[in-house]
Amino acid sequence: MEIYTKTYQTPKGMVEGVQTKWAGFNILMVTGSKGFLACPAIDVEACERYGVAAALVESTPENPIKTLERFPDRKVTKVNAKAKTLGIKEGMAVTEAFSLIA
Repeated sequence: MEIYTKTYQTPKGMVEGVQTKWAGFNILMVTGSKGFLACPAIDVEACERYGVAAALVESTPENPIKTLERFPDRKVTKVNAKAKTLGIKEGMAVTEAFSLIA
């Protein structure tokens, strides 16, 4: 297992990316003070029950996010109610959502 981190600067502050990598599988998320964006391995509905703003980013076995460098080039695909209150919407560019969780 390997762990990588990457910081992204937004107009509203910094957000921090974390990637945990195993052979053939990754979990990626970018966190800010107001919530996080993640690969589809995370259950955003469960996060909602804890009062956490969470959204999923497009990734499939055929076209995985794969790295933190590719994360900003994706779109948001699923948003829980708490993330919607921040203004995060399905179809939104991930870089725009970064500013909303900062």
